[in-house]
Amino acid sequence: MATPGIWYYLYQMETILVSIVEDISEIREGLRFIINQSEGFKCLSAYSNAEDAYTGLLQQAPHIAIMDIALPGATGVDCIRRLKARGSAIRFLVFTIYEDSEQVFDALAAGASGYLLKNASPAKIIESLRELHEGGAPMSTSIARKVVASFHGTDERDKLSIREQEILQLLAKGFLYKEIADKLYISTGTVRQHIHHIYEKLHVQNRTEALNKVYGRKR
Repeated sequence: MATPGIWYYLYQMETILVSIVEDISEIREGLRFIINQSEGFKCLSAYSNAEDAYTGLLQQAPHIAIMDIALPGATGVDCIRRLKARGSAIRFLVFTIYEDSEQVFDALAAGASGYLLKNASPAKIIESLRELHEGGAPMSTSIARKVVASFHGTDERDKLSIREQEILQLLAKGFLYKEIADKLYISTGTVRQHIHHIYEKLHVQNRTEALNKVYGRKR
């Protein structure tokens, strides 16, 4: 068999491989069509639920995965969190109807790099995929406003690592240490260690003080 020429390898290097996780077949196939018809992109795989996606994306990883949140069974956020816990280098673009702040921050805390609403045009979708591949963090305008607004009035959150911020958000929702450990696939001891570091960095003594300092209101 002849050895492939240099142009073959250049083409392979330039092609952005994308996987889709979406339970609505019309949307899933529509995304597949848009991706495959766009120069420099190829749809590597498509899944209708988080369980199949978790297994498939571990076995055959794309550069980017477009992830819906509301899936049958486990959510898209759960899937992202599990894959990131396994060290996955996939960049995740959440593609959803939800623009609620909690949904946004849950997805970003789990490891998503971009957040796009489903009313985005095909051109916007491709533009976002390209931006994500180049290291950006594309977001729908309304989502970006929510993210910016959430940081107004306090910079205490900047003192914490991404994992510590994630744990603090779960504490704010009332989760117990064991529940946090289960959700993040870490031990209860590790959760306690992170919380100890959070208290040290924020110079507080307990959860209530930590939440008040970061979020500016009592929980």
